Amino acid sequence: MKRWLPYMAVCIAMLCWSVSGIAIKNALVVLPPFTMIVIRFSLAIMVMLLVGILFRRNATLRLQLLKKKDIPLFLLAGFFQPFLYYLLETFAYDALTSPTIAETLLSTSPLLSPFFAALLLREKVTKYNILGIIISTIGMVLLVLVGSGHFAIGNPWGIVFAFAAVSTAVLYTVVLRRIPQTYSDLTIVFWAQLCSLVLFYLVWGVAEGSAMREFIPLFVDQVVAMESTAITAFLSVVYLGLFASVVAFVLFCYTVRQIGVTQTNAFNNIRPVFTALWMLIFFAENLPLIKWIGVILIIFGLFVSQKQEKSVKY
Repeated sequence: MKRWLPYMAVCIAMLCWSVSGIAIKNALVVLPPFTMIVIRFSLAIMVMLLVGILFRRNATLRLQLLKKKDIPLFLLAGFFQPFLYYLLETFAYDALTSPTIAETLLSTSPLLSPFFAALLLREKVTKYNILGIIISTIGMVLLVLVGSGHFAIGNPWGIVFAFAAVSTAVLYTVVLRRIPQTYSDLTIVFWAQLCSLVLFYLVWGVAEGSAMREFIPLFVDQVVAMESTAITAFLSVVYLGLFASVVAFVLFCYTVRQIGVTQTNAFNNIRPVFTALWMLIFFAENLPLIKWIGVILIIFGLFVSQKQEKSVKY
């Protein structure tokens, strides 16, 4: 049972992240982008701090002080993700005409992971890893692209931003593998996100800070008045802060440190599957046969990518 825990953890993380797009869309109806991000990660930091205080005797959930020699790793992790990834992702969505194209490009981390893992970590990449990732990626393309009507690329720089975002996400997982095992997963996510939040506050102050002095009191008044759009935005940010920024990140961190960069990132292809299922359940969006084939290929590819090569005895 214990050997299945990392796989269960990463599936729950992907399930949490699969709703993020819907929550972000609802939040941005009322909140400007950087304001939403700052509120989201401020809430996440407060939650993790509270958990760390309440469970300070628990080895898994306690918050630890950092050793001076390890601080650069945490700074690097926080710089790569969430900070740099979210900035590049925003530029990619802004530059590309089709959100579908953007979503597809931003879901290619499994394709890049084996190269980064082998080059930077000397992590063994098997033929099953490569084959499974290819099968799963084909399924993801069928699920996301086939049958979609809008394929205009828009600004080609959007492609550059998308692949840069994916690279930072993979580099984040590489850094996680470098961090000593003596740190709890909650400690890693807390300090990395705290570093990101400081950077987000700087960008937020330049991009939106002056206008927020008037906007935030207005938003609070709308929430108190129970206006539907404000309540939806508020609940969406709470979801993003608790589940997408704490639960998902901690579980993902745990899995990376247990099974490695390549195998963990392969599960990113399952996010569109969960999103499609959410759309089916809550919005009655029917999936044509070709998209169900994509779902099957994604799941089959994941099983193949996790298969271990048999050792040959002589």
